[in-house]
Amino acid sequence: QVRLVESGGGLVQAGGSLRLSCAASGGIFNIHTMGWYRQAPGEQRDLVATISGSRTTYADSVKGRFTISPDNAKNTVSLRMNDLKPSDTAVYYCFAAVATNVDRRYYSDYWGQGTQVTVSS
Repeated sequence: QVRLVESGGGLVQAGGSLRLSCAASGGIFNIHTMGWYRQAPGEQRDLVATISGSRTTYADSVKGRFTISPDNAKNTVSLRMNDLKPSDTAVYYCFAAVATNVDRRYYSDYWGQGTQVTVSS
């Protein structure tokens, strides 16, 4: 069973930095895309950043401040968040499009449990 585990959330003052990490494990044949969404209270879940091979995409609201990158560990990605703003406060969810060893033909989306990021003004 595929499992995504996030770490690195917390409380930070505006202008500060945090680094989130997401590790995927469990019967993985291949990962096509990994990334992060976030959801603030009462809001929908929005895309923050994705990485697929060497290609990255970012929400306009985080461009120039956030960087997504692969970690040295296999199937792990990090999200470096700089110049954080109170509007970045949300639960951050890692996702991955995974083909498993059980069925290598298809990719399915898997999600982590979420990690809270709170930015104080």
